Amino acid sequence: MALSIKPIGDRVVVEAAPAEEKTASGIYIPDTAKEKPSQGTIVAVGTGRPEEPLTVQVGDKVLYGKYAGTEITYEGKEYLIMRESDIYAVL
Repeated sequence: MALSIKPIGDRVVVEAAPAEEKTASGIYIPDTAKEKPSQGTIVAVGTGRPEEPLTVQVGDKVLYGKYAGTEITYEGKEYLIMRESDIYAVL
């Protein structure tokens, strides 16, 4: 997917995974009780810092902090812009 947003420095743009619709036992979760997802897919990366190149790349599925990043809406889709250090793991 080509995204025309180009993050600066050590920042990345993440498309959050959709929130869970039902629990493991099959109970449907209402919209008001859904938790904010903490995983997503990287859709754009910055250039990194000269002393620290980025270790993630476009297409990586990642886990990040619950309150990490800044939410933006671009062309009708929700994205998060965050620093690479806010990413906990690559799945």
